[in-house]
Amino acid sequence: MRISVSSDMDEPVARALLGQLRERGHDVVTYGALSPGDDPQWSACSQAAAREVAAGNADQAVVCCWTGTGASIAANKVPGVRAALCTDAYTAGGARRWNDANVLALSLRLTSEPLLKEILDAWFTTAASTDPEDQENVARLERLDDTKTG
Repeated sequence: MRISVSSDMDEPVARALLGQLRERGHDVVTYGALSPGDDPQWSACSQAAAREVAAGNADQAVVCCWTGTGASIAANKVPGVRAALCTDAYTAGGARRWNDANVLALSLRLTSEPLLKEILDAWFTTAASTDPEDQENVARLERLDDTKTG
């Protein structure tokens, strides 16, 4: 899977994220402070990573900033992106299952390396729900995106 990753700071957890994704066999493309010469501002690098997902150039993205909030807001401004700020494995699994989230937002401050592994395990082992009600909720979000671009 091709994953675009952004971080506004070159922090140990961001480096651990890159290592974890590569160990899992993913092709990783970096943005922001993880890519020398890129704009490290959370609003810019989070949108850059999210745009890769929306354009179909990446299967998913992981966006990071100190709290994860700004990165998730910036990513969610991109039509076609469903970014979820996850601080635990249960939330990550639920975001994939019920929201078909395609962008994971993480806090550089709150996420330890062991917690990062748990979140990624839940994220990558959980599929989107096939329940019609859950699918209709995701379709409703997609229709909201249409109003942003139209």
